[in-house]
Amino acid sequence: MMMMVTIKNSTARRNLGYFSCGTGNPIDDCWRCDRRWYRRRRRLASCGIGFGRNAIGGRDGRYYVVTDPGDDNPVNPKPGTLRHAVIQDRPLWIVFKRDMVITLKQELIMNSFKTIDARGVNVHIAYGACITIQYVTNIIIHGLHIHDCKPTGNAMVRSSPSHYGWRTMADGDGISIFGSSYIWIDHNSLSNCADGLIDAVMGSTAITISNNYFTHHNEVRIQNKIDSLVMLLGHSDSYVRDKQMQVTIAYNHFGEGLIQRMPRCRHGYFHVVNNDYTHWEMYAIGGSANPTINSQGNRYLAPVNPFAKEVTKRVDTYSDEWKHWNWRSEGDLLLNGAYFTPSGAGRAASYARASSLSAKSSFLVGTLTSNAGALACRPGRMC
Repeated sequence: MMMMVTIKNSTARRNLGYFSCGTGNPIDDCWRCDRRWYRRRRRLASCGIGFGRNAIGGRDGRYYVVTDPGDDNPVNPKPGTLRHAVIQDRPLWIVFKRDMVITLKQELIMNSFKTIDARGVNVHIAYGACITIQYVTNIIIHGLHIHDCKPTGNAMVRSSPSHYGWRTMADGDGISIFGSSYIWIDHNSLSNCADGLIDAVMGSTAITISNNYFTHHNEVRIQNKIDSLVMLLGHSDSYVRDKQMQVTIAYNHFGEGLIQRMPRCRHGYFHVVNNDYTHWEMYAIGGSANPTINSQGNRYLAPVNPFAKEVTKRVDTYSDEWKHWNWRSEGDLLLNGAYFTPSGAGRAASYARASSLSAKSSFLVGTLTSNAGALACRPGRMC
């Protein structure tokens, strides 16, 4: 008997009306105006911006259609499943035949040169393990609803057609990036995971996190404490290899139900540009171990709480040390008493050389981020 299942979008964005071209969002304006986008899906690979702009994903490979939402055997995945697709040794552009909820038994271990493209359908990775990008390159993840991710592990998991191995316990992140490069995470909706929503650690670099909608991530228990790891960039204060990390965070909406760490940075260079911060309860951007943070053209709306107006937090560091860190705010819109504490000498020239893209006016942030999150695309229409 066929069962009709309605998938509830637990990360639904507010209704923002009809999309018109020319929004000023360079990613969206690159492909969303094309009514035949579904026949030219690989065009997306040429629309990247920022430090992850050269991520090509599966552009040079064949299409792989996921037809089966199951994940019965992480060691010997069934053809037609998402796990079978992502472990292949060749480039693949992965699409989905229909709406589906995929509940993974173990981490989804990505192989290099893969695009997961959920445009045109409603695909949720939820209620189980989620996505791990480990020691690979050229990954694009677009259009997923990722939520309610759980810790898993102490099990065998296949990572390629010729290899499987023992996985220790995973924290329950939405997307974990370890030692990987040329990664683009675009137009996903993420919420309510057991640990972080997106983490990038262990020397990962050349990453763009764009057009995502982050929400309802405020009940995370870590070592018997409630915490909220929305986004962690950098493994630890002692892991100096993360000095090579370069991450662009652009056109995202950090929405309701968030507390802090949007992102929390260590060591590297982080360009935070034209994002909309409408909710936080402690702070928005934090860091330790001398990260460089370049905040440009963002909109920061402080909470009502009079003790949480500061956008920034230097974590467990004395001011005599952090006053030399290079953190700056340029063209940010600071609302409801929000304030950004800059530090360092400015170094405008070095910022200009390292910047991953040009910021637009913070007054345009509402338009630039109005369609953040997974899109409701339909073939034959502008997305």
